[in-house]
Amino acid sequence: MTAFESNSLRSYSQEEVQQILQLAIARQTHDHNQEFSYQQIIEIAAELQISPEIVKSAEQDWLGQQNEVQQRKAFEVYRWSKFKKRLSNYTIVNIFLLLMDLIGGNTLSWSLYILLFCSLALVLDIWNTFQTKGEEYETAFQKWNRKHQIKQTINTVLNKWFKTWQA
Repeated sequence: MTAFESNSLRSYSQEEVQQILQLAIARQTHDHNQEFSYQQIIEIAAELQISPEIVKSAEQDWLGQQNEVQQRKAFEVYRWSKFKKRLSNYTIVNIFLLLMDLIGGNTLSWSLYILLFCSLALVLDIWNTFQTKGEEYETAFQKWNRKHQIKQTINTVLNKWFKTWQA
């Protein structure tokens, strides 16, 4: 059996075909920053007997996925900034209490209990902030996303309204 015959007898699942073609395209483009035009994508799809309508639908799905990835990144930045604010508040309050206790009695006593309880709250806050999976995370993301979309809608309406008044 020749190498050609053994190659023609092989079969691959759809996922395996996608992975092989993805690697082949990556190797084909020596420069990883090379971009393909929409027309080139349509031509590649035509060679694979994929209709332009399916490509258009897949592109829309991909754009939606990319939008969600960007939204999740923005949500992570938002959560991180909120955590940093809470951490700085925790630090300032506890330093103040420790200094009050130290100045008031030349020793640390009652402030250590407050520090211990605040540390427990801080650990729980860290756990909740950096937990990126699960139902609570999804609920928090959906809530933030709705607020974000409402703000964008209001800003768009106000901008249009101001533009009509300026004209």
